[in-house]
Amino acid sequence: MDLESYYEIDRTAEFVLSRNFARVALQFPDDLLKDSTKVVRTLRTKLASLRPSSGEENRGDGDVGLFVMADTTFGSCCVDEVGASHINADCVVHYGHTCLTPTSTLPAFFVFGKAPINVSNCVNNLLHTADTAGKPVMVLFGLEYAYAMLDVKKAVLEALVSYESQAELEIQFSDVVCSVLDPLGKSGNSGGITELIGVSNANDAVGVQTGTRHSTGGLVWNVPQGRKVEDYSMFWIGSENAAFANLVLTFNGCEIVRYDATEDCLVTDLSQQRRILKRRYFLVEKAKDANIVGILVGTLGVAGYLHMIHQMKELVTGAGKKAYTLAMGRPNPAKLANFPECDIFIYVSCPQTALLDSKEFLAPVITPFEAMIAFKSGSQWTGEYVMEFRDLIKSSAEEVRNPSEEARFSFLQGGYVEDQNLEGIGEEDNEGDLALAHATEKALSLRERHPNSVVKGTAKSGAEFLAARTYHGLDMDSYSSSPEPFIVGRSGRASGYADEKSREKD
Repeated sequence: MDLESYYEIDRTAEFVLSRNFARVALQFPDDLLKDSTKVVRTLRTKLASLRPSSGEENRGDGDVGLFVMADTTFGSCCVDEVGASHINADCVVHYGHTCLTPTSTLPAFFVFGKAPINVSNCVNNLLHTADTAGKPVMVLFGLEYAYAMLDVKKAVLEALVSYESQAELEIQFSDVVCSVLDPLGKSGNSGGITELIGVSNANDAVGVQTGTRHSTGGLVWNVPQGRKVEDYSMFWIGSENAAFANLVLTFNGCEIVRYDATEDCLVTDLSQQRRILKRRYFLVEKAKDANIVGILVGTLGVAGYLHMIHQMKELVTGAGKKAYTLAMGRPNPAKLANFPECDIFIYVSCPQTALLDSKEFLAPVITPFEAMIAFKSGSQWTGEYVMEFRDLIKSSAEEVRNPSEEARFSFLQGGYVEDQNLEGIGEEDNEGDLALAHATEKALSLRERHPNSVVKGTAKSGAEFLAARTYHGLDMDSYSSSPEPFIVGRSGRASGYADEKSREKD
């Protein structure tokens, strides 16, 4: 496939010129960065050819500035609005895999790419799955295969005519949400989503426009009234990436099979993905026993991220925990190890950059949905899983768990524990013997049997955690007023200091 077709140069040039953008940021993921110079060169040539051949518009200030962005601060699937704002870009053209999360200020144009796929083999596996499932099949796919879905649907309709099966097969295709996002509605679209890509009209065929709407990974589909999403068997076309992991977690009650277009095979064993859900439930129980919670800022461009961060802080504080907000770019074990006082971290990010496996981290990393289950009053995990934190924002602010109401049973500690309210201590019992008792209890709870050990989960704030450590840095004797003499240290390099060389000569 040639470069102009793969990167949709014609559609990109028409988008830029139709909206009179003067400064355009081109965002590439790491695996496509090698083609960035060719794309810029080809796109600039196409823009020049589409401009009027006469007049002053093709000279000077009329030229469109193209800027390549790489090495994004957070996940490459999100639009890097912060990086684009550094060059005063009017819009962002995003290449490669994307989560299609709404932007906050800048318009975004998405080029999904065109991964190769064997349409005939894909259709044969799809029909075999629909025949053996005994229920309706919903076809979902990675966005890199969106260009081929019209061909797949056409081949399915032709194959159903001659398919030898006693059962009537029902196959429904999902649709791509959009290829253009305009949060400010500059193009006249008040909804912020323009240029819908209908890869199929299967929803119209079965008359499900009045049903329940579902979405995941930039895809959307409707389930007719009287049915549930669990009544469908999911058929995923694509690789085992973050979008597929979100699908398995979000629709864990559905039967899911995956057609690997790269290996041209059907994968039915999803035991590894199912185990992830069990671990998430364990992390929820672990979060309930945490005292100090770190809120990680995992995005600066997804619409509503500030509201979610404030909502998480109120949730954690209301549950009697201490919350710290941390912004550090992409988290890794080395970065989070600098905050050993945090018992757990809440990662506010887009669904496809959420850390689903945090075994290498010093403290677990959970999602906002898991935090709401852990810290909200009366919440229980019913099996439902929500990856989009924007869906959590829409829900009303419910009552958080009051730590002073009653003790709760901790599965990890094997007994009942009481959560202390940080706001209550010091306000009600600030006088008399109760204040002394609380101070003594707090001092004793910071130490274990061995004085050299630091106990996580006992300190109520970062200051108390650091106060319990045996090493506090260099000890400064504040009681001595006399100046101390300066001592000349070693000089030279670590491979051989000056005094070491003099000893060798001797």
